[in-house]
Amino acid sequence: MSIVNQLFRKASPQQGIVLYYLVAIIVAFLLLNIPGVHKPGVKVAPIDTLFVAVSGVSVTGLTPVNISETYSTFGYIIILLILNIGGIGVMAIGTLLWVVLGKHIGIRERQLIMLDNNKESMSGTVKLIIDIVRAMLLIEAVGAILLSFYFYRDIHDIKESIIQGIFVSVSATTNGGLDITGESLIPYATDYFVQTIIIFLIILGSIGFPVLLEVKAYITNRIPNFRFTLFTKITTVTYLAILIVGMIGILLIESHGVLKGHSWHESFFYALFQSSTTRSAGLQTIDVSQFSDATNLFMGGLMFIGSSPSSVGGGIRTTTFAILILFLINYKPNAEKSGVKAFNREIHSQDIQRSFAVFAIAIFLTFLGMFIMLLVEGRQFNIIHIYFEIMSAFGTCGLSTGITGDLSGVSKVVLMCLMFIGRVGLISFIIMFSGNREPAKFHFPKERVQIG
Repeated sequence: MSIVNQLFRKASPQQGIVLYYLVAIIVAFLLLNIPGVHKPGVKVAPIDTLFVAVSGVSVTGLTPVNISETYSTFGYIIILLILNIGGIGVMAIGTLLWVVLGKHIGIRERQLIMLDNNKESMSGTVKLIIDIVRAMLLIEAVGAILLSFYFYRDIHDIKESIIQGIFVSVSATTNGGLDITGESLIPYATDYFVQTIIIFLIILGSIGFPVLLEVKAYITNRIPNFRFTLFTKITTVTYLAILIVGMIGILLIESHGVLKGHSWHESFFYALFQSSTTRSAGLQTIDVSQFSDATNLFMGGLMFIGSSPSSVGGGIRTTTFAILILFLINYKPNAEKSGVKAFNREIHSQDIQRSFAVFAIAIFLTFLGMFIMLLVEGRQFNIIHIYFEIMSAFGTCGLSTGITGDLSGVSKVVLMCLMFIGRVGLISFIIMFSGNREPAKFHFPKERVQIG
């Protein structure tokens, strides 16, 4: 234990975050091996258990095993615990335990909380965490109550209704994507009440905790002359724009495909749900393997963008995508400086640089992952299926064309690495290797280079 403590103390804050998530995965792996977690007679290979542990902590939802056929009711409870740890955040759960146990939260812990939640300062970090935990648990509870009562109409078993209601609510709110029906939400493909509740749960979990807290502050009028931050404005507009574009794109591409012959409201809800679930949720009302390659290519792009920063999701995040688009719109080739403006504000140059760094690293990692999987699985699976699996892992989404269980050990390791990086965040991942370098104290002479 002393060696572990020394390792955490010597690590940089970014390395500390990564180490905490690694510890969470190890704990999740051990919990999934407790006697009674699996159904009688069911045995799971260690690599598959590790895969489920990584998928749970990263709230991805990709799984090589059928959850409903593999895990007992006790196993469901363990998975729910893992999803909440991953969704709310390892540092958030740790902070909550420190508060409950009355432990002093020092500068080091506050710094880790700050980084895990993308805050710029350490002030108010503990209160932020408590507010986040309260908000998440409240959203999950309301969703679980509504769904449990509704499921009872079909199941007529109180215990099963409550278990399914809680599991679906937690899976949707944390964007975990795991399900205990074995069919995701396909049985409720024409049940718009269930779909509407789950879409709201997905949005509340993936739009970003700061957005939820700012909306709460606005509604309660606790802050005089309240003004939404630029982050909230960009995040909300981008999130809704991608949701709408995704829905329209799926409708147009599949109008003569899977959606042909369906009524307008069925097609609308199919497309709306699939667009919302690509934010990083992973639940589905239609088997995505039935979609055309064009649709899966399009949905892969949506998963690559992912959800908002400081949320339960992964991907490059909505703000990164928005800043890249705004940069292209505002770019002037002959101008010495091309500032990026939005909502009567100018975005900091460091955030623009970070956006390009995140985008470049994300492209490299997903390309490398695809290359490795094509080397190993290229003869067995279509390139679109591999691409879809890669984007689903990186975006911590969990949608799959059904090939996860048939992948080799090498491919599963690739997906686990992408899921982990997607949850930890690319900024922490980049800084962990490059380090926080001191600003240069001098500059070399500048010289122009031809571009394009």
